[in-house]
Amino acid sequence: MMIIKRAVQILIVLLVAVFFSLEGIGYYLAGRSGSAVVGTGAEKNSKGTPAASFKGSPAALRKKIASLSPKGIYIIIDTARNRLYMKKGEEILREAVISTGSGSILKDPSGKREWVFDTPRGERTVKSKITNPAWVKPDWAFVEEGEEIPADNRDRVETGMLGDYALSIGNGYLIHGTLYTRLLGRSVTHGCVRVGDEDLEFVYKNTPIGSKVIIF
Repeated sequence: MMIIKRAVQILIVLLVAVFFSLEGIGYYLAGRSGSAVVGTGAEKNSKGTPAASFKGSPAALRKKIASLSPKGIYIIIDTARNRLYMKKGEEILREAVISTGSGSILKDPSGKREWVFDTPRGERTVKSKITNPAWVKPDWAFVEEGEEIPADNRDRVETGMLGDYALSIGNGYLIHGTLYTRLLGRSVTHGCVRVGDEDLEFVYKNTPIGSKVIIF
């Protein structure tokens, strides 16, 4: 049973990797407005020999990629470039400059806990949508500020930090607004995705609950 379970896990990882690779190619093609020439055979490597080419036309490749894309509206988060793409099929409905996880590590002074501030990669869904969200500060927020962790949970609630809207993608991670708009485009968050006010309002109002959110 363990061998079968391990084989299934490996298969799932391979399928996800293939999906993201094809999605990345889809961005490239879409970003070039369909004018990209992929592996025409005219390209040569540094030794002057023809580069390897794809079998089939670019149109056929796009069709294959489109068949693997989520249906309806979905969101893609590019953590390397700090960009959010709201898409419907191959059409980009909105592109936004965002901030994602810093990747930094915070350790509890006791040495018993540590937190890694990454934005989680993989496929998620919009679990819920919130207006005027309040931030319920987790333990690390107090540790980071050198403050005592409150015993009363009401002392954890802070308003006005997350903007006018938030989309929950599970496990405490949100796509939300920010007071620090000057930092958009940089990896500075504790794992959530920060978006500017106008882009956030558009994404909030046009993304249904249940929509896919792909983060890479």
